[in-house]
Amino acid sequence: MAAFCSSSFAPMLIRSVLFSSLLCAGFFFGSGEAGAAHKVVDPEWHPATATWYGSSDGDGSDGGACGYGTLVDVVPMKARVGAVSPVLFKGGEGCGACYKVRCLDASICSRRAVTVIVTDECPGGVCAFGRTHFDLSGAAFARLAVAGHGGQLQNRGEISVVYRRTACKYGGKNIAFHVNEGSTSFWLSLLVEFEDGDGDIGSMQLKQANSAQWQDMKHIWGATWSLTPGPLVGPFSVRLTTLTTKQTLSAQDVIPKNWTPKATYTSRLNFA
Repeated sequence: MAAFCSSSFAPMLIRSVLFSSLLCAGFFFGSGEAGAAHKVVDPEWHPATATWYGSSDGDGSDGGACGYGTLVDVVPMKARVGAVSPVLFKGGEGCGACYKVRCLDASICSRRAVTVIVTDECPGGVCAFGRTHFDLSGAAFARLAVAGHGGQLQNRGEISVVYRRTACKYGGKNIAFHVNEGSTSFWLSLLVEFEDGDGDIGSMQLKQANSAQWQDMKHIWGATWSLTPGPLVGPFSVRLTTLTTKQTLSAQDVIPKNWTPKATYTSRLNFA
């Protein structure tokens, strides 16, 4: 292929060079397009089990291992959250991913699937030993049932379900960055919120004011990433790369020069 794409044909005939150049350009463009074709949506349903926690009509426990805090109690996360076993939690890199979950007993289960967002980890018990398990909020679990039978389904405890990965949709929300408490100019810790599409994060980088260099941030837990070399000078730009499909998004100067811990800064961007 290298010989075919060579410009050594130039002395022979200009048309041949142009033709071979177009073919070579098409070859490399085609390779890029193939890589971009991957999507987070999984068309196949997979077997799993499910339980529920918290109050019977509640949103699950506050916070959780992903670090979203009280966001789990309000729209758009409200009543859509769940803890997952380690195989889906992925050491925190699975935080923010969205799944459709559906139960199978036609006598009590609805035909519709419930969309849940990974906000917590279920590390032991029914979630151990490599099992794929969803420990849902009471509200999300009840919605697996046909109308009026949520309580009956909850009384069964552990149930069999099927699940599949789906794209996250936060309804008009853009990606936001919460500066975690304790952050200083020598240790900056960011929590990523409302990521459409994949929902998960594979890598995260930060660029300081008046710099062309992107610095790799470290995944420390849940949806939280940090950078320790300092002093750090804002405003900061943040670049995200998703874990599943490797999409990249850069939010320029999203965190201002006068940033403060416990503040949340919303970008103008989100994944499609």
